[in-house]
Amino acid sequence: MGEAICPNSEGLPGRKVMVPAGIIPAFSAVSPNSTTINGITIGRQHARRLRDVYRSAGWPSLDSIEVELLAACLLERVYDPGGHERVRPTDAGIVFLAQTFHKNRLALSRHDALVGRVAQEMLRDGRIVWTGLSIRARLPSGQEERTRWKTCMPDVFSIRNTTVAGYLEPVVHEIKVSRADLLGDLKSKDKRDSYLDAGGQCWYVLGCDSRGRPIAQADEIPPECGVLRFDGERLVVERNAPKRAVADLSFALWMVLAKATPLSPSSDLLGVGPSQAQLLELSDDENPP
Repeated sequence: MGEAICPNSEGLPGRKVMVPAGIIPAFSAVSPNSTTINGITIGRQHARRLRDVYRSAGWPSLDSIEVELLAACLLERVYDPGGHERVRPTDAGIVFLAQTFHKNRLALSRHDALVGRVAQEMLRDGRIVWTGLSIRARLPSGQEERTRWKTCMPDVFSIRNTTVAGYLEPVVHEIKVSRADLLGDLKSKDKRDSYLDAGGQCWYVLGCDSRGRPIAQADEIPPECGVLRFDGERLVVERNAPKRAVADLSFALWMVLAKATPLSPSSDLLGVGPSQAQLLELSDDENPP
């Protein structure tokens, strides 16, 4: 632990607070999912708020998240010439954001690499493969309920290379390299149902955490989905995905496929870099919420 002076915009002496060693001048051992500063737990909501404040005019929200960021010296109050109060990240807050981006960028790199591996396996099987699709899927509804729709973005979508509509066998592969991300996904039945509507089969492909441990066991995945595990060298089938007959793809899905470009064996499967929003949405493998 060490002392730090929280900035005071009113010209008064700054107040001393106790912060963990490594916060100033650098976060040497900070988890972007959860860390404790001066007895305050700072997590993903705080990182997201810091990003939003950094990109905005800095008008205060006056809520508990802002209070905790101020108390942790990651945010400070400033006053413009007209006397209006605003907030902005401190130098320590900027470092916290940078470390959050860095660690989550590494997780995204593992994710993209596994997406590429699965896509290559589908290509070797002679299938037509897409990544990064945005598909409008129909959700199950009762007889008296209105039709519900949800947009899903499967990591890998593929169909058989055939001219017979009934033989297409669309398959969705959803890649997970973070346990926290997986658990959040499994809580959303609508999201899972949208995958099942888009594909006759849905597989969860599970990577390993930073220590090489599987992020989940097969029995944690709902039985309507198959489970593949990546052991560092090959994809291992933990549980087969039940097949659901698909007579034909919907017209809307055909339009999505027509506008997209399928992958070829020589494609750059890693795609483009992540956005800032993606970097903050990822969770730490070893610290699920």
